[in-house]
Amino acid sequence: MFVKKFIYEIMSWTKAIVLALVLAVALSVFVIQPFTVDGSSMEPTLEGLDHYDQQKAGDRVFAFKTPYLLGKSPKAGEIVIVDSRIDDERTLMDSFAESPMLAAFIDRQEDSRHNWVKRVIGEPGDRISIEGGFVYKNGVRLEEEYIYESIYHDFSEVIVPDDHVFVMGDNRNRSTDSREIGPVPIDHVTGKVIARFYPFDRLGTF
Repeated sequence: MFVKKFIYEIMSWTKAIVLALVLAVALSVFVIQPFTVDGSSMEPTLEGLDHYDQQKAGDRVFAFKTPYLLGKSPKAGEIVIVDSRIDDERTLMDSFAESPMLAAFIDRQEDSRHNWVKRVIGEPGDRISIEGGFVYKNGVRLEEEYIYESIYHDFSEVIVPDDHVFVMGDNRNRSTDSREIGPVPIDHVTGKVIARFYPFDRLGTF
């Protein structure tokens, strides 16, 4: 009797743990995912991990994935996570590989470096250019209080294609973004940054 009860308890706990793990993975893949900001491209809004300075561990943020997975289009001003490999088709495996809970078990841990935090500047059909240190959208200069400094180099006008967005970092002179790789397909926008949860003295929502 004792052995049967013991086995039953073990099986019950095993089922509960497996179910909890499955739910946790599903949440990180399809709903909300923690993300560590890397590099200085989003300063001063977000501070990134500095591999040469141990004091800069990088802000931790939550990215809400569900709206974009359900077809909602990113809007200008939103801070988003993008997959910079714009010439590669994204698959469901990419979403699973990006889950921090599964990354250690999937032989694709290098994928994380392709995930960039950027700000949406232009939506489909917008005309984007940079002149005299300022961004112009549809011929109107943007008022951007969040940028680190004025932009050093001009950028010839481009029209954002359908189903794409134009993204840039807030630290424009130290950001690799749509000025280099081009507009990002909307299906490569993997999440909207909604909150910073670390460091604790910089908690906040976006």
